[in-house]
Amino acid sequence: MSTLATIILAAGQGTRMKSSLPKVLHALLGRPMVHWPIQLSLELKSEPTILVVGHQNAAVEASVEASFPGQVRFALQKEQRGTGHAVMQAISAVPDSAEHVLILYGDVPLLEAQTVAKLFEAARARTAPLAFITTTLKNPTGYGRVVRDPKTGDVTKIVEEKDASPEVRRIAEINAGIYVVEARFLRENLGRLTENNAQGEYYLTDLVALAIAAHHPVATYEVADPNEVEGINSRAQLASLSAALRKRIAARLSAEGVTVVDENTTYIAPSVEIGQDTIIEAGVHLRGRTSIGARCHIDAGAILTDAKIADDVRILPYSVIEQAEVHPGAIIGPFSRLRPGAEIMENGHVGNFVELKKTRLGKGSKANHLAYLGDTEIGEGANIGAGTITCNYDGFGKYTTQIGDGVFVGSNATLVAPLAIDKNAYIAAGSTITDPVHANDLAFGRARQSVKTGRAEDLRAAARERAAKAKKK
Repeated sequence: MSTLATIILAAGQGTRMKSSLPKVLHALLGRPMVHWPIQLSLELKSEPTILVVGHQNAAVEASVEASFPGQVRFALQKEQRGTGHAVMQAISAVPDSAEHVLILYGDVPLLEAQTVAKLFEAARARTAPLAFITTTLKNPTGYGRVVRDPKTGDVTKIVEEKDASPEVRRIAEINAGIYVVEARFLRENLGRLTENNAQGEYYLTDLVALAIAAHHPVATYEVADPNEVEGINSRAQLASLSAALRKRIAARLSAEGVTVVDENTTYIAPSVEIGQDTIIEAGVHLRGRTSIGARCHIDAGAILTDAKIADDVRILPYSVIEQAEVHPGAIIGPFSRLRPGAEIMENGHVGNFVELKKTRLGKGSKANHLAYLGDTEIGEGANIGAGTITCNYDGFGKYTTQIGDGVFVGSNATLVAPLAIDKNAYIAAGSTITDPVHANDLAFGRARQSVKTGRAEDLRAAARERAAKAKKK
């Protein structure tokens, strides 16, 4: 059984976001910001993880439950009366087995597990019932200041901005508000918090004062990167932390042998996996649970969502791939679209302005230009000509087209499903095919060409006459 419980405060309205959406549901790299501290808590094997909700609590709970079913408990803070008050609403859900309580925030998404581990180390080193994270800011306005004994360096108190004197406001070290507290100490002292301050709220920072008054040591851990503990209160801060997170992910991938050409224009979700010697060009978006193998080249502007890309694949510029799989050696694009259920087998080629949906393109097969292939099974070594479409929908149901190995489909062919074309068959260009085509057969489905000798000039004369009449009117 875990000896750690985590309380995440996420009840605020976030008025500065200027949004009807709860602040903590605004997305950071495709994931609602509140999901980040929840994920951290689960990585730390905290049991339970308790989310304090308030503003639009139903929407927040629904989002969390959808992504973390049964893994998060909820506590309701009907009135937002401070951080201490929020923890009061959750403390009853902390089990007796918990030795420590970690207090996080739903709008602080970049905190890392290794930082929490360092905070625990600091608490153990001083046998402190309470430890908190600090950082130093160039502009600490708005944050609680950490006041220390000038001789020992020990924390003497934390003073909130509105309660601070001009001298205290000049202090650059701030309290990030992230605490590790012994569960026993927390239970004993929550009831001692008061609203005797400028905002008339219950401050968690008063726990520090209570610990010091009882002559308990208080531990701190200072993070070097303020972004890690920065909260999001506006869309500008959301954009800023999104950029910081993208750079963090790019740095990690670089250390693992991946080239990210331009981290400022590249969007890589934290759940994306990329193999060594793969190159990610500028403007690429890799979303969801996309995985990319080794030695791939993902060219400019490509957008991949929940895609599975094998080794040695080339994704050419501005291709869009969603819930599709690409096998080794395949080439996709430029300007291709692979929709859910598409699968490109080894050394397959999908070219410009080709769209596939629930279609398997066999080994070495090609669809290089201006085609739509939906609900289609294509064998090995087949060629799908420019302008080919499979008519898979009749307004009521979807139907499958089966194309065998070695089939050659000429340009501008229309294949009306349900349809089977056996191996090595040949479909003449411009044909509409509605009936099965057997192996090695040549199928035509077009009107015969008719030539009217000398009629071209007659048609031009008639056209000029119509134009002249139209001008007179």
